[in-house]
Amino acid sequence: MSENQNYIRRILTSSVYDVAIESPLDPMKRLSQRLNAPVFLKREDLQPVYSFKLRGAYNKIARLTPEERARGVICASAGNHAQGVALATQRLGIRAVIVMPRTTPGIKVAAVRNLGGEVVLHGDAFDDARRHAAVLEKEQGLVFVHPYDDPDVIAGQGTVAVELLRQHPGPLEAVFVPIGGGGLASGIAVYIKFLRPDVKVIGVEPDDAASMKSAIEADERVVLSHVGLFADGVAVAQAGEETFRLCRELLDDVITVSGDEICAAIKDIFDDTRAVAEPAGALALAGLKRYRETAQGNGPLIAINSGANLNFDRLQHVAERAQIGERSEALLAVTIPEKPGSYRQFIRLLGQRQITEFNYRYASGTDAHIFVGVQLSEGEREKERIIAMLREQDYPVVDLSDNELAKLHVRHMVGGRAASAENELVYRFEFPERPGALLRFLELLRSDWNISMFHYRNHGTDFGRVLAGLQVAEEHRASFEGFLNELGYPFWEETQNPAYQLFLDGR
Repeated sequence: MSENQNYIRRILTSSVYDVAIESPLDPMKRLSQRLNAPVFLKREDLQPVYSFKLRGAYNKIARLTPEERARGVICASAGNHAQGVALATQRLGIRAVIVMPRTTPGIKVAAVRNLGGEVVLHGDAFDDARRHAAVLEKEQGLVFVHPYDDPDVIAGQGTVAVELLRQHPGPLEAVFVPIGGGGLASGIAVYIKFLRPDVKVIGVEPDDAASMKSAIEADERVVLSHVGLFADGVAVAQAGEETFRLCRELLDDVITVSGDEICAAIKDIFDDTRAVAEPAGALALAGLKRYRETAQGNGPLIAINSGANLNFDRLQHVAERAQIGERSEALLAVTIPEKPGSYRQFIRLLGQRQITEFNYRYASGTDAHIFVGVQLSEGEREKERIIAMLREQDYPVVDLSDNELAKLHVRHMVGGRAASAENELVYRFEFPERPGALLRFLELLRSDWNISMFHYRNHGTDFGRVLAGLQVAEEHRASFEGFLNELGYPFWEETQNPAYQLFLDGR
């Protein structure tokens, strides 16, 4: 029996239904009509812990020997895997130690504790928690339950594919699966490709956390230098060893999507089912929509909704970005003459189109830069027509629809100029959302580097978004680079960003 055939046996004999349900396969009628293809959603968000993760966790723990069960288990997780392990051990009467980063939202920590897990908060990120879990594993003789890179975990996740093919036995073009470490994608791909090799299995990753796609392209596992945290359920810096082997061999493709596209997919799921998916849960549907833009066929498509553990505070960000993600809003910077009637003339050019946002501040003696949002009914083509029309009328236009600085900060700060802010450098940061993060920034900052601008945005995640302007003389730039490296927070320089130069730079 080949290694992959052995997985089929493991999947078909998995113990998952002591804790899991057979999740429904729901038709998405509105989206199907829009995409001109039958679209279905596999509802793993309806599991008892609102995620597929309990399948693999339970299958792994249920197969432990009596001696291993007596020792107890340990895992490192910031959310869904932790809840799956806690529920499994509660049902089986086994001790569970769950190491979670200190930045984990309180709702997830409380959920694990309510299931009987012994929560240990350690570090600011998953990697910190994982290293501490390894220490406790050795000190206390616990059994480590990996979130994805384990054959029993992979097999447990593969039961999703068993249900899916039974629920949809007819023609099927493709199945879209979210990828973090690759456990779910591996389990689904190995089963579908064994039984239905004609069906495409396509992995989907965020474009700022594409560890599996990067590994497949490099033909070896790589470690990402930075991992985006918006879709925290799939924020993994390195794909698993066994999952990489299976995904490289079995997946037809790996698609990457933006955070805005994920937000649009969350909205699509809500519109069709009235369910609210977490970002990782909507990831597969975002990939399905991207695939449909270029695919020639119109056969049935299935996306896995992997979870619904969403902090309520994040809904504001999702709603704000969904229109951009589905290309139903354009964000533009337009320069108009600073004279009476210019505003009215500009609005007339836009005709009956809905203005979603308009930011402007009077600046005597100069042209006026306005930040405008325009609702679109025909997506990208309509946006290009609007830009061309404005330029034909001699209005300078900069498209900011895909500009992170503009979408996160500048749209809320238009008009904030400081003509005397000499030697200003502008940086975007991601601060860990915990007490002391800002204090650390200020303590490391030299007293002769003035903070000339500061804007903070948080949307219920474990990190806060910060935009900072700092006045640093030319001769101090080398020291400033040392400060950035010592600080250790992800950062991006935005001094040359046109959104900053048009609306915030007073020089």
